[in-house]
Parts: sequence; structure tokens; C-alpha cells
Amino acid sequence: MRKQILFVTYQNEDFDEGLSYAIDLAKAMNEDLAILLAHKNKLLKRFEEIMTAITFAEAGEPETAREILSAGPDNGSRTKLNALIEKCHNAGIAAKVYTVALDAGSAIKDILRQKNSVDMVLLSPSVTENGNISSGELQKLVRTASRPIVTMAKQFSAA
Repeated sequence: MRKQILFVTYQNEDFDEGLSYAIDLAKAMNEDLAILLAHKNKLLKRFEEIMTAITFAEAGEPETAREILSAGPDNGSRTKLNALIEKCHNAGIAAKVYTVALDAGSAIKDILRQKNSVDMVLLSPSVTENGNISSGELQKLVRTASRPIVTMAKQFSAA
């Protein structure tokens, strides 16, 4: 079984951000890539969908309410996911994608318990920026993961 780098990002954001670095690192270390797509604020999003559906139902539009509640993942997300997998494949990196309905911290803990092949955890900029993962949660993850946790930041260029 080949070792893997676990690249963690959010599904509902620009989840290919940092992917090029993860691919380059996997090539350099001769490892496969496991991509973990966690959900950010899934409960809040679902609550908003339910409230919107209630509003339509009260306004006498039950069909619209049903459509909102039964809507699955959008095609834009699927298209992005296919592009992400294709990018890894074109770079010659074997990649497995895992989608979970958990926050990043909980999802990382769960997958590390299941996968002994993960050698390193690489957190994308979308996970580490804007308080998406608290410093306390990150410190706890570093202490308990028993694998290196690497954080990434967005690169800004001066114009």
C-alpha cells in the first residue's frame, strides 16, 4: 500500500485552491493523494434551505418548496469535482476523493483513524483562513494526529 498525502479543503468553496501544490508535493514524495472535501456550515445551509422552503409554502407555492428541499448537489460542484480528479490524473498522481458531511477537524480525525496509509495532512488555504478552523482546534489536531499537519496560505502577488 502506497503512502498518501491527505489534502483537506471545503467542498462548498474553491476546493481546487492549493491543489497544484498538493500534486507537486505528492510527486516529490512519490506518494498518492487523498482529497478530503469537508462541508463548511452544513447545518446552517440546511437551516436556510428549510426556512426558504417554509416561506414559499406559506406563500402558496408548495411545488417550489418541494424543489428546494429535494435539491441535491448542483452540477457546478460535480463539474468542479470532475475537473479536480482530471487534474490529478493528468499530473500522473493517483487520487481518491472523500466527501464528508462534517467540519474539517472532525473529518480529519475520522479519516486518520480509518487510513493508516496517510503520511501527512495538508490543509488548503480555504481551511486555514478567516477563522474557518480555530487556532485551538488546529493545536488539538496537531497534538492528536500523530502525523505532520501542514497549513497553506494564499499567495498574493504585488501588481
